[in-house]
Amino acid sequence: MKNPLTKMNVRQQLILLFLILVSPVFLLNMYANSKAEQILKEHVTNAYEELNKQNHFLINRDIDTISRIMTTIIQNPVTQSMVSDKKDVEFDRVVKYRELNTLLGNNSMGLYGGESIYYFLFVYDPNNSYPFAPSIPDIDRPNNTAKVFFYSDETKTPWIEDALNARGKGVLALIDNFGPKGDQQTLAYLRTVNSVTNGKSIVGVLVATKMDKKIEESFSTVSLPEGGELYLTDWSDRVLATTTEDMGKVLKLPHGLITNEAMEETLSAVSKDYIYVIHTKYSLKQKLVYTIPTKSLLQQISALKQVIQTISIVYSLFAIVVMMYFWRSLMNPLRKLAMFARSHEPGKPLARVPSKERNDEVGVLIYSVHNMANRINDMIHEQYTMEIKQKESQLQLLYQQINPHLLYNTLESIYWKSSLEGNMGSAEMIKELSKLMRISLSRGRELISIEEELEHAMAYTSLQQKRYEYGFSIRWDIGDDVMPYMIPKITLQPLIENAIIHGVINMGEDGEIIVSVRSEEENIIIAVEDNGYKETDYEAINRLLENEAPDTGTGYGIKNVNRRIQLHFGNGYGLHYEARVTEGTKVTVVIPKRASAGQTDQ
Repeated sequence: MKNPLTKMNVRQQLILLFLILVSPVFLLNMYANSKAEQILKEHVTNAYEELNKQNHFLINRDIDTISRIMTTIIQNPVTQSMVSDKKDVEFDRVVKYRELNTLLGNNSMGLYGGESIYYFLFVYDPNNSYPFAPSIPDIDRPNNTAKVFFYSDETKTPWIEDALNARGKGVLALIDNFGPKGDQQTLAYLRTVNSVTNGKSIVGVLVATKMDKKIEESFSTVSLPEGGELYLTDWSDRVLATTTEDMGKVLKLPHGLITNEAMEETLSAVSKDYIYVIHTKYSLKQKLVYTIPTKSLLQQISALKQVIQTISIVYSLFAIVVMMYFWRSLMNPLRKLAMFARSHEPGKPLARVPSKERNDEVGVLIYSVHNMANRINDMIHEQYTMEIKQKESQLQLLYQQINPHLLYNTLESIYWKSSLEGNMGSAEMIKELSKLMRISLSRGRELISIEEELEHAMAYTSLQQKRYEYGFSIRWDIGDDVMPYMIPKITLQPLIENAIIHGVINMGEDGEIIVSVRSEEENIIIAVEDNGYKETDYEAINRLLENEAPDTGTGYGIKNVNRRIQLHFGNGYGLHYEARVTEGTKVTVVIPKRASAGQTDQ
């Protein structure tokens, strides 16, 4: 059957093919934009449902902590002694009152922002046995520092009734006018104090104040989109704690969010302006509510739509390029050329060079690729030799750079020592310097034994300890089995120098550096640790080590060491910085086990 496309010219075929390729993309774009908002809201709601559940658990864990402290106070003999006893004289009651005030004050718990959780005991005193102590009407008296108050059946408050009705269980309640200012309001945690000897006898009600501040600490760990708010409410939706100023008000929730008597339940609803996520605990009569503005999500949706549109435009441009390139029938010869490119191994002679049968661009391309493969085979050996010479030149340049750096620091040490002590000890320091120079030169060798490298590092450390007047200590943890293996010279000195300058220089005798070398399978692991206290960005240091850009002066010493190790042994080896387990910095050097001539691996 004749191809109907042959009746169309090439330009018309190209336009038709372009429309066929691009049309599905624009259809998908329209569908994606219509569904993006719905999908994003569902995903956000699911994520915040789980976050809400975890946040509610943490809040109740904090409340349980307060409850355990209250249990300790309740069981304390001082608290139990407040049961009315007609045999007590007034002096005994004064002593009990003072001891209980001290006990409650000692259990106060500090919070962030200068607030504290204070404990108050409201003792049931129907016979007015403590006339000298403050009673319920005095709780808002200015400058009142008392922690113990007394009440009778006539002065009993509604929140005391709630605590008594809970029969020992904890109750959260909002208390107005509690404190030195009459307009103060606090969220309190209440528990009934029963007599230990007689369970039916009531000592009073124990109150922990500022629970709203404690819960706000848990709220601060939750990150909601801009405009999002958190509320902890009771079963009647009265706000107990919040990130807003609405404590004590009734929170208005959508009609669809109806809670039942399930032990634990997570609900969510999406309105025009907000997304509501609620987690309930029926046993505690609590609700934790997140309100998230849909406006903040629409901004994310707009960004998502822009991404989808950008992808569509890029794809359309790509389709145009493809059509322009493949408008002629080039697939078969190009497929053969691709098969040749996949199967050809650089350096392997070609079986045959195809003759120049075609005079068009495709024929020229095929013929040129085969000729290019021949030229690449000829250049491989030259390139291999050039790379080796280039690495040797780079190594020489690095060593030439580091030797003056080391010499400068060493001469500076001698200068300071001579200035401070009037040339005393200079001879010994010059001796150590000569040892440094001798090992640095190493008769032109670039790899030396670990034993020689340790001798070089110990000489440098000795100079530095003399300079800083024993301001730090250094410990060497070296196994004898690693001594014969080879290492690039001047590897340890820059690492120890960094540990001194950036770690222990100002720590006096408390400063400590540990150098350890151990064997691990096919590698040698070297670690230099210090107990410095400065904060360090280890990720930035490791990025600097991985950066192939020319040196800018920052991190020159360690980057030099890392580069030399990789030039000798490959990119799989080198330096890595991390935080020390206790405090300070740890740098780890990994090199392969490379024995010297005439030496075999153990």
